[in-house]
Amino acid sequence: MTGAGDDLVRAVEATLFASETPLTPEEISRHLGGAMVRGALESLVAHYAGRGVELVERGGRWHFQTAPDLAHLLRREREEPRRLSRAGVEALAIIAYHEPVSRAEIEAIRGVQTARGTLDVLMEAGWVRIAGRREGPGRPTIYATTPAFLAHFGLTSRRDLPGIDELRAAGLLDPIDAAYAALTGETDE
Repeated sequence: MTGAGDDLVRAVEATLFASETPLTPEEISRHLGGAMVRGALESLVAHYAGRGVELVERGGRWHFQTAPDLAHLLRREREEPRRLSRAGVEALAIIAYHEPVSRAEIEAIRGVQTARGTLDVLMEAGWVRIAGRREGPGRPTIYATTPAFLAHFGLTSRRDLPGIDELRAAGLLDPIDAAYAALTGETDE
């Protein structure tokens, strides 16, 4: 990290270290008087690659995080994994793939009613937010994912969500023909 841009790189680094929350390049730029920070961010990514901390972008926001292979060293107590109900997982997936989406749309896709507490749990986790109201009868509330959702699942953007072929290859989706055959007891012979 040597050269004419050292001061800017150092200023971006200090800004990110001091920030309590991840920052967009625009927020960093405003904090530094309008400086163009993209090149400095790229320099910092390269500088921290392979170190104990790394600079990452999640949902268009930048922050430092512990290198994933060292995170276990910093845990002082056993972290209890948050368990979502099946309804919670389904609602979260529907919101992630179809956002912005209303409760009625979630229920139509799931085929069953969604308990009010299901969406509350997702919002308390910080993974889902109210994104506004849909224009139409009753002006229903619509929901979308948050940058915290992207950060928690290690996604840069929603485009990084697995596609149907990836889900099928991972064994998370049964082919319709195989599921039908299993239900009816038919074989392909």
